[in-house]
Parts: sequence; structure tokens; C-alpha cells
Amino acid sequence: MKAKFELTKEQKNEMAKRIKGYFERERDEQIGDLAAQLILEFFIEELGPMFYNIAVEDCHTYMTEKLEDMFEIQKR
Repeated sequence: MKAKFELTKEQKNEMAKRIKGYFERERDEQIGDLAAQLILEFFIEELGPMFYNIAVEDCHTYMTEKLEDMFEIQKR
């Protein structure tokens, strides 16, 4: 498993742009590119693993349900 999320430069730029848009829309503040990048890095490092773990748990639940469905169609 990778220790850190790897994003392309384009993905990071798009995410930073969205962060800047959020601050302008919701807080009526303008932040610079550096501030947006630092906020993004915080999200990636501190919050990303939590979202990743939720996704893994959701996938596990989904796959478990599908496996149970397969066993239900067994011929008796």
C-alpha cells in the first residue's frame, strides 16, 4: 500500500482552485495559491487516510454482499 496519495500536478492544481473558490464563495476571502496548496496538503495528509479507510470498509461490505449473493445461487 502506498504511504501517501499520489496526485498529478493537474489534479493538485484543480483541487487548489476549488479550495480557493470555496474560500471566496463561503468566507468571502481570497487566498493565494500557496495557501490553497498548504490546505490541500493538510487534507491529503491528515484527512485523506480517514476517507480512504471508509472507502475500503465500503468496498469490503459491497464485496461481502456480492459473495453472499453468489452462494445463494448454488444448486442444491
